[in-house]
Amino acid sequence: MQHTEAELAQVLHTGPFHLALRTALSVRGLPLQRVQHHLAHRGIKVGVTSLSYWQQGARRPQRPESLRAVKALEEVLGLPVNSLLGLLDAAESRPDTDRPPARTYRSLMDASGAVERLLADLESPADGGLHTVGHQERVRIGPGRQMQHRDSQHVVRAHRDGIDRYLAVYIGDPGCDPGQVVVSARENCRTGRVRWDRETGVLVAELLFDTRLRAGDTYLFGYGFEDGTGGPCGEYLRGFTFGGGQYVLQVGFDEEALPVRCRSFAQVSAGAPRGARADLTLTGRHRTVHLVEQGVRPGLVGIDWDWD
Repeated sequence: MQHTEAELAQVLHTGPFHLALRTALSVRGLPLQRVQHHLAHRGIKVGVTSLSYWQQGARRPQRPESLRAVKALEEVLGLPVNSLLGLLDAAESRPDTDRPPARTYRSLMDASGAVERLLADLESPADGGLHTVGHQERVRIGPGRQMQHRDSQHVVRAHRDGIDRYLAVYIGDPGCDPGQVVVSARENCRTGRVRWDRETGVLVAELLFDTRLRAGDTYLFGYGFEDGTGGPCGEYLRGFTFGGGQYVLQVGFDEEALPVRCRSFAQVSAGAPRGARADLTLTGRHRTVHLVEQGVRPGLVGIDWDWD
């Protein structure tokens, strides 16, 4: 679709950034390869893929070198000074009402307190007698942007004799009804007692092993949670009280509800700022992102995303 100068002037005023950039490219009739060539002549290196992501809204330029490229784009496309940069500034300062907020420190602490109470109710020792050797989680976000299900493939090692169970914790998004969450014991285990706290959306499920482990034994088992009762989901994170082996997290999205940006993060504690930020690219027909931690340390790791 060919846009007009009037449409370009309007969208440069109203935004959003990606639509303004796409309209400018259309009005000027410049393919992305040609734009990249013009930027390179100005000493700015930016990939065609990045330019494509910017105009689609799949990514937003934020790093200093990316912002330099946006400033140069205004010149290449014959746009008023700061017309594109101003839209980025406005997006940063505008409250993001379309993205569910990250869990607050208070909510994390409330959930943590509920977890401790439920674990105590199930007579759990401090560490459960198990160390994680490897853990792979697959999270699925449904068409309504809600947490749909979470599947785990878990390998553990016993560090004392007599271990025959694992207590799996699920923390739902705001609005979750833990009484409606379905626990599935899928491989080498069966479901035992299940406890939940409705106020915080926390559920703890006892998974009973098919054998009793001795110190040093490893065990592989699989389980999952079916939800869909909570509100829009904007992140998935996992906390680790103790260090362990490899952790892999994959988040998949319904084709009717794809995010525009995904990032991995790490926190040393619930109240600490999020660090180790890295943009993640949707793969598998643009439906999944993942992270890999080769050796987890105490703290939290996860993935968050923007819907719009």
